[in-house]
Amino acid sequence: MKIQILNNIAQQGLDVLQKNDFILSDNHSEVSGIVLRSYNLTELELSKDLLAIARAGAGTNNIDIKNCSKNGVVVFNTPGANANAVKEMVLCSLILSKRDLVSGNKNLDSIDIESKNDEEISKEIEGIKKRYVGEEVNGKTLGIIGLGAIGSMVAEQSMALGMKVVAFDPGLTVDNALRLPSNLKRYNKIEDVLSESDYVSLHLPLNQNTENLINFENLKLMKQGSVLINFSRGGIVSEHDLLEFLENDHLHKYVTDFPTKNLLKRINVKRDVMIFPHLGASTKESEINCAVMACSQMSNFLKDGKIVNSVNFPNINSEKYGKHRLFITNNNEPGIISKIAECLASNKINISEFVNKSRGDLACNIIDTDDEIPVGVVSELEKISGVSNARLCY
Repeated sequence: MKIQILNNIAQQGLDVLQKNDFILSDNHSEVSGIVLRSYNLTELELSKDLLAIARAGAGTNNIDIKNCSKNGVVVFNTPGANANAVKEMVLCSLILSKRDLVSGNKNLDSIDIESKNDEEISKEIEGIKKRYVGEEVNGKTLGIIGLGAIGSMVAEQSMALGMKVVAFDPGLTVDNALRLPSNLKRYNKIEDVLSESDYVSLHLPLNQNTENLINFENLKLMKQGSVLINFSRGGIVSEHDLLEFLENDHLHKYVTDFPTKNLLKRINVKRDVMIFPHLGASTKESEINCAVMACSQMSNFLKDGKIVNSVNFPNINSEKYGKHRLFITNNNEPGIISKIAECLASNKINISEFVNKSRGDLACNIIDTDDEIPVGVVSELEKISGVSNARLCY
């Protein structure tokens, strides 16, 4: 099988694919899988051969998930693989937001060191120092919106810095809940977190429920002089409303990893925006973790039909109970499983193991058998109404 590689994927990840005999390609034709980072696939016309897309990162807003689901294309991401890198960036931003060390460092460039002696330079530095009196994070309250892999790590480390942490996450999983510090205070409403916090850090995916979540109504709930940190996605914050609250000095600073023209313009006239060029996950360790995880998921799926960390299909896994394995995706509708079984029975194929998993409107199946499965049977399965994809796993 051919795998198309888009963007720079760490060699350690590519090694996983090559060791499993996949052919790496930069051509879109006849590829079974695509591995990418931020490459925009929203306008991609899906090839009939495409079975999976693996995103080496958490966000998948650069992929048309709806179209992929319709065509039975499994989309993977790598939640948690870059969590430590982003966590460190958030902790750095907490400190830098009210201790403007970056501007203070830049001001040293203005000193004319050639015409001054050490005593004169020291005196000038004392003058600069007075302009950069900051605030400590110890004893302050951090509000975390989203307690996934990154948010839960930020919560734990912020407490170690002496901060009180309050949080909101309506979709908190049991696994993440068990990892949370016992003294973290969770609220059932985002409004309670925003109104209590000196700093607010966002850790949410960008979707129809979170787009412009931090808007005029929510911004006005935040404390006077508070800090908003966004290392999730730019679209979660309404830029128009944000700029208004920065302009009237309600917010002390906005820290983000997602530059826009308006925010970059503001840097030149104000010191209330701190922007990084999408560096949250830009560490060697993070890139390797994401690449290995994405490529391993792709390999396991194409070879064995195993799904883990898909954003559109359910997790599914099964030990192999026969010589041959079918993988089938379909709409989650009554009667489809029986039609699949009838098709196999009419072709004298005995089922050794049948595993079905569903997630919302979608479902997938792993079927093992000791009987030979002619290619024509796969074509028959794909013609069943509601079946989006059927294939043999090798």
